[in-house]
Amino acid sequence: MAVRLFEGKDHAAAYLRYRVTPHEIISTVMNYMKKKTPNQLNLAVDVGCGSGQGTIPLAPFFTKVVGTDISLAQLEMALTNSNPPNVSYRQCPAEELPFASGEVDLVTAMTAAHWFDRPKFLLEADRVLRPGGCLALLSYTMDMELEYGDISNMLNVICKEFYAALLPFRDPYIGSSSGKIYSDMFDSCTYPDKEWNECFLVKRVVPLSGYIGMVETFSSYEKLRIKDPAEAERLSNDIQSKLLSAMKVSSPDTEVTVVVKYFYLLARKP
Repeated sequence: MAVRLFEGKDHAAAYLRYRVTPHEIISTVMNYMKKKTPNQLNLAVDVGCGSGQGTIPLAPFFTKVVGTDISLAQLEMALTNSNPPNVSYRQCPAEELPFASGEVDLVTAMTAAHWFDRPKFLLEADRVLRPGGCLALLSYTMDMELEYGDISNMLNVICKEFYAALLPFRDPYIGSSSGKIYSDMFDSCTYPDKEWNECFLVKRVVPLSGYIGMVETFSSYEKLRIKDPAEAERLSNDIQSKLLSAMKVSSPDTEVTVVVKYFYLLARKP
């Protein structure tokens, strides 16, 4: 069965504020679609849309874009965005999409499909996709890296401390490697026309506090926070202090480059 997380209002707000929108991969998806299935861009469905970071960027390309999520808190946060008129949201499970068979041109899930009942979701995506429609699933590894002058390696040793402290709180449903989950979905997808990329780097310049905030949106950090709020806060503050000290600065507003390693699968329904 699927796993339900990210349903608290505070967590949804942090998700909206800190999560990266992978515009570069969305451009890759659209280039794939335009090459494989030109002039059929009527309806895109962003499954597990969260607060809409990946939903809104699809709006310029499609007549209609619908973001779906099981979490009402996430959808309420999505509605606080400046949504284009062709974007709307629906509350539903990923495995029960409210669309007719063969109605959808693109089904995508951005950093969400690992939480679904994956065999049921892939069957449901196949049901709603029209012939020639595309499936695009993407996510990223937890071990983001930082770039800052000539001390990047030093900072990343500290970042690994952060991730190691959170590893015991990783949900057993997703196992030790999200990448394997997506490569397994790629292998199980029966569409003959498909592509897999396991190392697509996305870089963003953010305040150091933004990097900390991004890690705090991870499900593993949220589990720690629920179990021991004081320890979660202590861990974040300790890591931030170590990073500031290594950078020889005092302000968490100091900008760093966050390097996020994405993987994605693209597939075209015959």
